[in-house]
Amino acid sequence: MDKPDKKKNRSYRLSLQDAISHERIWGLRFSHRTMVAALVTGGVLVVLILFCLIAFTPVRLLIPGYPNAASRREAAQTAQRIDSLETKILQWELYSENLRRIASGEDPIQLDSVALAGTVVHEGKIDSAFLAYRDSLLRADVTAEEQFGVDDAAALRRRNLSIEAQSFYTPVKGVVSEGFDLAVHPWIDVTAPAGSVVMSVLDGTVVYTGWEEDNGYVLAIQHTSDILSIYKHNEKLLRKAGESVKAGMPVGVLASSVSLTKGDHLHFELWYEGTAVDPVQYIKF
Repeated sequence: MDKPDKKKNRSYRLSLQDAISHERIWGLRFSHRTMVAALVTGGVLVVLILFCLIAFTPVRLLIPGYPNAASRREAAQTAQRIDSLETKILQWELYSENLRRIASGEDPIQLDSVALAGTVVHEGKIDSAFLAYRDSLLRADVTAEEQFGVDDAAALRRRNLSIEAQSFYTPVKGVVSEGFDLAVHPWIDVTAPAGSVVMSVLDGTVVYTGWEEDNGYVLAIQHTSDILSIYKHNEKLLRKAGESVKAGMPVGVLASSVSLTKGDHLHFELWYEGTAVDPVQYIKF
């Protein structure tokens, strides 16, 4: 049989004595195992204390190379500038492609279809066949109502009014922070507080609802006279695709600036006969 290890069974004493009277003031008795356990426990406690200091106190900012608030803000601003540059590059590519097509006698790219094609899935995953079915029902109802109406001619004239003759409702009360530029900025930004209710500018039918990582919830409304309005940077939408809306009816709620690049604002687009137009010419903000 193996002999027991006498070193492991030894006990030790740590004491504090008076140098003159040799009176013991304090003492501690421990074994080899107790000493190892105490050292391990102490090491774990030291690691935990250091972790808490680094993770939950400003001490971590003293570590060389650790990003502070200024560097994180600068990194976020750099990412936003890169995203803005990518958007402008895409706009210039579309613009140059349109110039090439016009010069060669081809049909230009329909920018409204490009804008809608770049969006994400429909909110609520609405099936396209269902939307087509709802649209056919809406058209059938309108046809049935106007078949024997005495105001058919007047209604037809109202539907065919030019954009200049339309009476637009202001989508949101605010200040235009960035104006319209057909080449690089074919929309306007309207500064307004987060939580502001976004209104439909005309009577129409919601033809698209969706979510974009950079633009929040997006909603597009098709109006008569070949007018299309697009509303971006919404926190939530109040209408679904296929629903009919009236001018001034709430369609969304404006998001906060946390996810945006230029503060709280509404990204608003107005399209007429397939071409982006300046909303300020027709709407009072």
